[in-house]
Amino acid sequence: MDLSRRDFVKTAVAGSLAAGAGGLLSGCGIAAAPAASSAPVASGPPRRGGTLRAAITGGSTADTLDPLDAITNADFSRVDNLYEPLVGLTPDAQPVLVLADEVTPNATATEWTVRLKPGITFHNGKDLTADDVIYTFQTIMNPKAPAAAAAGLSSIDANGMTKLDPLTVRIPCTTPFASLYEALAIPGYSDVIPVGYNPAAPVGTGAFKLQSFTPGTQSTFVRYGGYWQTGLPYLDEVVITDYSDATSQVNALLAGQVDVVNLLSADVIAVVESQGKKILISDGGGWNPFTMRVDVAPFNDVRVRQAMRLVIDRPQMMEILFGGTGTLGNDVFGIWAPEYDHVLGQRHQDIDQAKYLLKAAGHEGLTVQLVTSDIGQATVQAAEVLAQQASAAGMHINVSNITVNDFYGPGYLKWVFAQDYWYYNFYLPQVSLATLPTSPFNETHFDNPTYNKLYQEAIATVDTAKRRELCFEMQRIDYADGGLIIPFFPPVIDGYGANVHGLVPSKAGLSLNAYDFKRLWLS
Repeated sequence: MDLSRRDFVKTAVAGSLAAGAGGLLSGCGIAAAPAASSAPVASGPPRRGGTLRAAITGGSTADTLDPLDAITNADFSRVDNLYEPLVGLTPDAQPVLVLADEVTPNATATEWTVRLKPGITFHNGKDLTADDVIYTFQTIMNPKAPAAAAAGLSSIDANGMTKLDPLTVRIPCTTPFASLYEALAIPGYSDVIPVGYNPAAPVGTGAFKLQSFTPGTQSTFVRYGGYWQTGLPYLDEVVITDYSDATSQVNALLAGQVDVVNLLSADVIAVVESQGKKILISDGGGWNPFTMRVDVAPFNDVRVRQAMRLVIDRPQMMEILFGGTGTLGNDVFGIWAPEYDHVLGQRHQDIDQAKYLLKAAGHEGLTVQLVTSDIGQATVQAAEVLAQQASAAGMHINVSNITVNDFYGPGYLKWVFAQDYWYYNFYLPQVSLATLPTSPFNETHFDNPTYNKLYQEAIATVDTAKRRELCFEMQRIDYADGGLIIPFFPPVIDGYGANVHGLVPSKAGLSLNAYDFKRLWLS
C-alpha cells in the first residue's frame, strides 16, 4: 500500500482542522487506530546475529560522525552507537553513570572528581584512560573551535584538569558548578573521544564500530567484539539509511525494505499496523519549538510574540498531529526536570487577545513567512496547522517547506520565524545550548541581562531548593518574554517490524531506544 505525500500530510491537516480536531485521516482512508502499546514484549531469550536496517529522517549531505558536533536526527543515530558519554540518560530521562564509575563534587562544587570504569577500550584497542577524558574536555572547550557543549561547560577550567591516576581525573571549576552532573547527560554532546582523535577514521567505545559512511545517504556499523558490556550487542550489523520524509520511510517499512523507522505522526499508525508492522509510542520530553527572532521585526515586539503564542489551540494541534498523545506544552522546555515550573498558568488559545496585541503593536493583519522542513516528527504538519489556526486572528503565515540541507544550511540560526527539533535536556543545560547570548543554538537571538545573570547564579548554587527557585525565575522570563513557542512535547512514534525485539519507551525524546541499538535483536 503506497502513500503519497499529499495523502500522508495535506489531507490529514486540512481534514482534521475542518472537523475541529475530530477524526484524524490517514492517507489510505483508514480511521486512526487506538493508541498503540507503548511497551513491546519479546518472547524468549535474545537471539544473536543479523543486520538491523534503520530508516532515519532528518539527515543531509552535511551528516557527521563527530560526536561533539552532531545536529540532525541522523547524526545522533550514528553517534549514539559509535561513542558513549561519562553520564547518560535512563529511559525515564534521569542521569545515569555510563563510562564513569564516579562523578563527585567537593562541598562547594568548585572541583569534581571523575573516575572511569576499568577495562573499557576504544574500537582500535586502545584503553580508555583519564588522558582521554582530559583530551575530550579540552577539545570541547578549545577557544579557537569550541564544540556545542562548550557553552554549558564553560565553568570548567579545562587547562587545570589533573590526572590523579590512569582512571581518575580532577576537574577544577572557575566558579562553583553545581549542575555539572546534569550537563554531562546532554545527549550526544560530550561523548568521550580518544587522545589524537581522527574524524576521518573515528573510533569510540560504543557497541558498534564504523565500517562505511556516505553523508546524506547511508552508514554501516559492525559489532565491536571488544565491547565492555558483557554479552552486548546482539546484532552483527546496523545499516542506517537517510530518508527524506516519513512517507518514504513508511513505504519502505511496509515493503519490508527496512526494519525500523523513526519519528512518525499519528495518522499512519493504522496503516502501519494494518500491514502487520508494529508501533512504539514513547511519552517523550523532546520538543519541536517555533522560533521567533526577538531582535528583528516583527518579533522584536513582545506583544507580537505573545500574540503568536495565543493563536495556537494546543490540544487541537496535538490531536491533529499525534492523535491526542503527547504532553501539552507551555513555552518552557525541560518537562521532566525537577526544576520545571508546573505552576505557570497554562496558555490557551485566545483569538481576541491576540488580535488586541497585534493591533496595539501596529501589526494588525500580520503577514510573516514560517520556514519549516522534515527535521522531526510532524514538523511540517505543525507549521501548516499553526498557519490555519493563526488565520482566525487575521494573521497570514506563509509556510516555506524547504529541504533539510537548506534548513541546516547558511540560513540556520538566522531564520526570522522557523522551527527546530530538540531532544530532552535538563533545564539549565538546555539554557546553555539555546537561550543565552553565548549559546551555540540561540535561534531566537534571545539576550536578557536578568536571565543571563540568573543562569550564572543558578549553576553556581549548590543548595537544590535555592537553585530550583532561580530556575523558576528564569522560566517566568521564558514564559513572558522569550522567543520560543513550545505548544507540546511530542510523543515519539516509531514503526518497526514484528521481527525486531528489545525496544522500550524512552522519555528522552529520541527514537528507537534513544538510538541505543545494542539491546535490539532480530527473530
